[in-house]
Amino acid sequence: MTEQFYTMKEAMLYSQRIAQLSKALWKAVEKDWQVWIKPYDLNINEHHILWISYHLQGATISEVAKFGVMHVSTAFNFSKKLEERGLLSFSKRDTDKRNTYVDVTSKGKILLEDMYRNYHDTPHSVIEGSLPMKELYGKFPEFMDVMAVIRNIYGDDFMEIFERSIKNIDETFTKNVVTARDESAL
Repeated sequence: MTEQFYTMKEAMLYSQRIAQLSKALWKAVEKDWQVWIKPYDLNINEHHILWISYHLQGATISEVAKFGVMHVSTAFNFSKKLEERGLLSFSKRDTDKRNTYVDVTSKGKILLEDMYRNYHDTPHSVIEGSLPMKELYGKFPEFMDVMAVIRNIYGDDFMEIFERSIKNIDETFTKNVVTARDESAL
């Protein structure tokens, strides 16, 4: 057993603080998320899988499950429901017959892009709760400490997928804003 550099009291207080704060934050995120996706007849798992698949651009079911922090069977079963609705498709790669890949269909892309456009049609308590920090510091909170903890729990590959998806979200959003501006100029 390794030597402990903390007391039981410190560990329990830290664990309780993390548990309570993460639960409170998750409940706010969950409520905002459910209100946002309700008009699209999606549940959180379905939307999360669609979102991950869209931004990872050709992810395996295993990657979706890992990044979605869900069991592979959950990712697969909800992906099948999305496939039945014509929002997602399954495929194998010529170079990789072992893994099943999911790709967002054109119908799925249209749905997600519509959701982006209508994002501000619903309340977002997490954004509202973060605005005072954005006004004070000029940006939203970065969560560097939390990201370090997540890296230590889930590993570098999780964080690499996270960073890849954030990069794709940024590029997609930038591309869509430029396209929307160009179309509005016509």
